[in-house]
Amino acid sequence: MQYNISQEQNDRKKSLVNNKLYEYNLKHFPNDLRGRYQEINLFLTDENDQICGGILGEICWNWLEIHTLMIDEDIRGLGYGSKLLVEIEQIALHNKCDFIKVDTLSFQALDFYQNHGYQVYGTLDNVGRDHQHHY
Repeated sequence: MQYNISQEQNDRKKSLVNNKLYEYNLKHFPNDLRGRYQEINLFLTDENDQICGGILGEICWNWLEIHTLMIDEDIRGLGYGSKLLVEIEQIALHNKCDFIKVDTLSFQALDFYQNHGYQVYGTLDNVGRDHQHHY
């Protein structure tokens, strides 16, 4: 049998790879956690329904993973990021998540998350040469 490696943008193939990993992972999780996957997307909009921020994540098995938290620069510091974070934390609690995973770059929201009780459990240096990636 001969195998080939290709680089391409192909949603069908990407989905197949993700599904195969998901099926493998299912074998290693207890039955009560199987099938627990849900995207969580909260959006902050103004009176004209324009996006001013949001928090994007997913519940997977027994955790919530925050992928993106963004607030427009001109309204940062007004508490909207905290409101989004509290809202998604409530969703995590409602869905019986045991923990929340998040990563942020050193120039992004490290202080914000730490001020909300999040702890760094890993750091990668030399990100973009001058920054760190915190988990």
